[in-house]
Amino acid sequence: MQSRTRLLVGDRGIEHFQQAHILLVGAGGVGGAVAHMLVRAGIGALTIVDGDKVATSNLNRQMVSYQDTVGMHKTEALGQELLRINPGLNLTLHTTYLEVQDIAPLFSTTTYSFVADAIDTLAPKTELIAYCYEHGIPLISSMGAGAKIDPTALRIADIGQTHTCSLAKAVRKNLRARGIRKGIPVVFSSEIALEEAIIGSSTDKGKRSTVGTISYLPNLFGGFMAGYILRSLSGL
Repeated sequence: MQSRTRLLVGDRGIEHFQQAHILLVGAGGVGGAVAHMLVRAGIGALTIVDGDKVATSNLNRQMVSYQDTVGMHKTEALGQELLRINPGLNLTLHTTYLEVQDIAPLFSTTTYSFVADAIDTLAPKTELIAYCYEHGIPLISSMGAGAKIDPTALRIADIGQTHTCSLAKAVRKNLRARGIRKGIPVVFSSEIALEEAIIGSSTDKGKRSTVGTISYLPNLFGGFMAGYILRSLSGL
């Protein structure tokens, strides 16, 4: 399965991937792409946290979304796909929305090699970032992928160097209140959000607006995140 990957990263890189345990929070457009790319690269263990169900509005961009998975929990649908790729994957699913009070217990019994933050609600996102920073746990976080369309505007940067993105601005503000100003790698877009793609209401948990999205951009965010994790783990 990993013959092509082995040519690139060598036996040592493959061994690092197989021994790694990644925590992924958020199994939507960004998170689903992260999961696929990590598992296809040979990551040995993956824990996924998400309480959402697949909706028809997800079909335009989320890897977990098909006509026959609408109504399923995203963790369940994504888990089935990942085990089709690698039946030997050590997979743990937490079908729940991550709340602030759940974060410390999540780390109490498991040591993670890396954390991938694909949460799109501010309070648990900030708390997860701060917890990992304060406990020296490697993490990469996704900022906002909605209302944007330019793939060339994506980049990986320290949270302290982000700009333009409204989610990054809110995260920076919350982290500053915790005394954290830098040291968090994030994927963000420097593109100005298209205001006409944002509707000021939402029925989704923890969201105040509905934001337009396109098929490729959340998946590119996920690719940037997976690439950062895999390059870090490979030893290259």
